[in-house]
Amino acid sequence: MWIIFAAAIVPGLILLYYVYSRDFNPEPRRLIFKGFFYGAISVFVSTLISGPLLNLGLFTNTPSTFLEAVKVSFYGAAIPEETAKLFMLWLLLRHCPEFDERYDGLVYAACVGLGFACVENLMYVLSSGAAWFYVSTTRALFAVPGHFAFAIAMGYYYSRNHFDWRSTTAFDRIKVWLVPVLLHGVYDTLAFSSEIAAGWSGLISLALIWFCFRLFKFTSKRILDEAAANSFD
Repeated sequence: MWIIFAAAIVPGLILLYYVYSRDFNPEPRRLIFKGFFYGAISVFVSTLISGPLLNLGLFTNTPSTFLEAVKVSFYGAAIPEETAKLFMLWLLLRHCPEFDERYDGLVYAACVGLGFACVENLMYVLSSGAAWFYVSTTRALFAVPGHFAFAIAMGYYYSRNHFDWRSTTAFDRIKVWLVPVLLHGVYDTLAFSSEIAAGWSGLISLALIWFCFRLFKFTSKRILDEAAANSFD
């Protein structure tokens, strides 16, 4: 059991250490744990959004067409999950004097995003039975880094809004929610489509791998650039 638990949790903790270790002025550990805990709670907060959307018939949990895959990706996952994460990030930082540098937004958003990812990952792995190793491995390579990338995008725009509020436009401000939702929605659409389109699954899987590669490359660059800029502030 402990091996299964570690397989579900460790990938997220590694990514959290990665972004935390590049902070030239590390945030208090109590806030790191608090952010991670808020992220774990956001898993359940997201169901308060996805549940009503499901009841309204906006998506189905068993998509069989591309359109249904798009609907479940956005209405069932991207919109409720990123909204919940953003709400918890706001709760974490609304009265937080330690949030005084741009890079801090990336760190705290990563805490929330990876808290969400670890709980979701644990739920998937524990429910996979004998296939736990395959599920934990594929999710460690794609799903958990995906949530990490969405979180970094959210943290980047959150910091921009916080420190450059007067110079940002209304569209700039909504990017803190819109960009993670779009990235998440595209990722899930490709993932679902590869499962329902048998004839195109190979090509769609390649598109998903390419998308993930570009996403993670952009995420790494954003982390390194913001960390470097933070060191000169």
